Formats: sequence, C-alpha cells, structure tokens
Amino acid sequence: MEAQRTLRETQEQLAASQKMDAVGQLTGGIAHDFNNLMMVVLGNLETAQRNARGADNPNLNRALSNAVRGAQRASSLTQRLLAFSRRAALNPKPLDINKFMVSSADFLKRALGEAIDIETAGSAGLWTVEVDADQLEVALLNLAINARDAMPTGGKLTVEAANAILDREYCKLNPEVSPGQYVMVSVSDTGCGMSKDTINRAFEPFFTTKEAGHGTGLGLSQVYGFVTQTGGHVRLYSEVGEGTTVKIYLPRFFGRDKDDQLIEGELLGQGEGGETILIVEDDYDVRAYLTDVLRGLGYGVVAASNGTIALDILARDNLRVDLMLTDVVMPGMTGRDLAREVAKLRPELRTVYMTGYSRNAVTHHGRLNPNLDVLQKPVTQSDLAMRIREALDKHES
Repeated sequence: MEAQRTLRETQEQLAASQKMDAVGQLTGGIAHDFNNLMMVVLGNLETAQRNARGADNPNLNRALSNAVRGAQRASSLTQRLLAFSRRAALNPKPLDINKFMVSSADFLKRALGEAIDIETAGSAGLWTVEVDADQLEVALLNLAINARDAMPTGGKLTVEAANAILDREYCKLNPEVSPGQYVMVSVSDTGCGMSKDTINRAFEPFFTTKEAGHGTGLGLSQVYGFVTQTGGHVRLYSEVGEGTTVKIYLPRFFGRDKDDQLIEGELLGQGEGGETILIVEDDYDVRAYLTDVLRGLGYGVVAASNGTIALDILARDNLRVDLMLTDVVMPGMTGRDLAREVAKLRPELRTVYMTGYSRNAVTHHGRLNPNLDVLQKPVTQSDLAMRIREALDKHES
C-alpha cells in the first residue's frame, strides 16, 4: 500500500515536472525567435527617430516614442519568458545570503510602500550559495509584489533564510531536485492565500488570478525558471485565508576544490520504551508519510485527520501518548486551538507543530508563540527524527 502510494506521488510529480519542461521548451523557442524580431523592430524605430528629429512634427515624434516604449516592454516580457525556460544568461557568484537580505530589505520597502510591514531574518552559520544576485533580487521582488497584491489593505511580509537538507526520500517524491545541502529563502505573507487548483497552476506562464491589465502572470514563472536553472528547488505552501509562503532552495556552494556531494546525516532520534506519537494532519498523504516514518523509527503511532478525532483519542485514559505532532492550519479546529483543548485533558503532553509557513511567519503573525516547537514542511526524515527526539527528551528533563 505504501509502495503504491509513493509510486503514485512520484509519477504525479514527474508528470508535473515534465509538463513544466515541455512548456519551458515551447516558450523558450518562441521567446528566442520573438527576441530576434524585436531587435529588428527596435533597430528600425531608432533609425526612424533619428531621421524624424529634424522634422517639425511633434505627433510623429510622440508616436515613435510610444512605439519604442512598447517594443521595450515586449523585450522585457521576452526576457522573463527566457528566465522561465531556463535560457536566461546568468552570472552566478558566491553570495552571503544574510548580507544580501539586509540590502534587499530596503529595496523591498521602497517597492511595496508603507502599507506592508517587512521583516527579514537571517540565520547564524548560514551556508554560502553560488547564485546570480541580480536575478535573485528580481525573484524576491516578484514574490513581494505578488504578496502585496494578496494584501490590498496591508499586511506583513516575512523574508527569512535557513540551512536545509533535502534527503533522498524527499527527492524521490520531487524528482526535479537532487539530494543535498541547500539554503532555504522563504517569503511569507498574511494575504488571502490560494486554493489547491491555483497552487497547481501557479508557476505556469501567463496564469494569473488578477484582473485583466493587472499582471502578466510571469512573476512566479520567472522565479521557477531562475531557481531551477540555478540547480535549486521552489516550493509553494498556501491556505485560503491564511496567507502564502514560497520557499526557494539554493544549492550550498562548497568551493571549486571540493566535491559537491550530499553529507546525509543519520537519523539522530529513535523511539525508546514504547513511546507513542499522536499525529494530527488533515492531508491523507502527509499523514500516511509521517506515520510510516515514525513507526520506522520505533515509535508507536496513532493518527487523526482533525482536532475533534484527536480529542476523542486523548480522552481514552488507557491510551499512552507521549507527544502530539499537529499541523497548524486545519479545517475546523486549528493546531493552536487543539493544543488549548488538549491542555485541559492532558496538561503534561508535549506538542510539536508542523507548518508549511516559515517559522517567523507563524510565530510573529499571531498564529503561534515564539517559544513553541515548530517543524517546517516539507518534513524530511532526518529533521523529523531529530526534532521529535529533542522534544521528548526536553519534556523528560
């Protein structure tokens, strides 16, 4: 059953990746030919402008200027198509993301205006990446503009960075990315969020939920193409009414003299003495994955698809539960609301929260308190093993 589920998920991810590759090849070819045509158009317009300078015809000069501006906008559009198709000319150099975020914060504040509160958070010991800094800044700007449009009455934008390891199990389900060490840059907003249908199409070129004339639908496409061309990975997490987080994974830069290879950590946490974990997660596939991993680590596992079922389980006095692992955003009862009710039934029970949003987003936007244990999706096996063991040991001490 588990093998069939894994195979199905892998096939779906592979099909989605192949679809994006096919669309990328098509748009790249069109953009390349269109770029050549625009060179001819712009060149002749510039010639016409030079010849018209001596003529006393303001209407002609105005018309030529408008035509040049339109052609330049078309060329800019073509560059974004080339970025999506991974044919843009990149200039990658080693980059300290912590320093980069400091300089980008001022740039984003000027671009988004006063209605959006921007917070940036780096990490100590952040790995170096090799990336085109200008293109990364454009990608962040595209994400920030999308976030601003999702918060028409104002809100908060959180940009943060952290080291991340994508293990082999994760990459089996996401075949477009290779196992290894990455720096994760996340952009989170408190906007209206996206439906699952919108999430599935978000990176397609020209797909947009905005009104006509309010966007080209190429912002996320540019981000996808740039990150993929850099050898990275991009993941989108959103819930309607709860906001959106886009996570960019950039490969760690090891230097020219070292092999860029995965140093995959061992699973540093195992179950001890019949410890039991209660998993509360509304997504069936995620719940099944977590159940299999934790059982493989030696824990007993009980699972619930929502908060009401979880409370019924915990009401059984004869059932041992050492820790509750719960999603933050769920229909009906949120993870935070569930934890409040659980505290009345079992005050000593330790809770670890899971979320696709960045840590600062869920702790600073009022969803959770900063001192709580938060595990970020996507959850790799090594992260899950370590964090569950840490939480249980902390509780015992």
